[in-house]
Amino acid sequence: MRRKPYPSDLSDEEWAKLKPRIPKAERGAPRCVKMREVINALRYLARTGCQWRMLPHDLPPWATVYYYFSHWRDTGDWERINQELRIEVRVSVGKEAEPSAAIMDSQSVKATEMSEARGYDAGKKVNGIKRHLLVDTLGLVLKVVVLTANIQDRDGARILLEKIKGQFPRLQRIWADGSYTGALVEWVKQMCGWILDIVKRSDKAKGFELLPHRWIVERTFGWFNRFRRLSKGYERLPASGEAMVYLAMITLMTKRLAKQQTCFA
Repeated sequence: MRRKPYPSDLSDEEWAKLKPRIPKAERGAPRCVKMREVINALRYLARTGCQWRMLPHDLPPWATVYYYFSHWRDTGDWERINQELRIEVRVSVGKEAEPSAAIMDSQSVKATEMSEARGYDAGKKVNGIKRHLLVDTLGLVLKVVVLTANIQDRDGARILLEKIKGQFPRLQRIWADGSYTGALVEWVKQMCGWILDIVKRSDKAKGFELLPHRWIVERTFGWFNRFRRLSKGYERLPASGEAMVYLAMITLMTKRLAKQQTCFA
């Protein structure tokens, strides 16, 4: 008997977008678990923020779900799927497959006792982790790096940007806030060949001020609020925290593509 659906379950249109991108079974015995249900379980966990062992019993066993999550984390498949869907979303709205401009920022969140890596961000007064994020002009994630919160934005930016050198041949300009000023601007130009454009808040501004380009990455952080698993640093490993961000973005992009398909059907 078919189980009752959860609000986080894949629709048929979403599954059609995601199914071809699921890694094929490795050599050995064929899979005896439905991969659509594994993804449903991961989406449930990301949306509700529950513990692995508290996944509902009508979903696949938590150990099976965690196996696929961690295995695809280690093989880089979460990042690959995120990249493939991002390209499809960009092309669907008339943009080039790869970006020529990006926005960079960081987000500090508290870490739970499960996290093996944490640090104290004196500026935000947060003891936990820091997500260093690079997004395109649609707010879609190009790269995320999770580090301890005590690492300064400029140092985290170097680690982030070194990881994407050579991946985005059209990239020319990156916008960032005032915390990235200083020697980093010249370092980005010399080492990466990009322009790091600092968008500063006006000294005369009072209260909220909408800054050019910077609001895009802030909106992406706002999207993260839809996923309780991202409200804190629940993951034991930084790599798992990065994979969870990609999972959240994959969920958002499959919904967007499925909606577009329905509208034009």
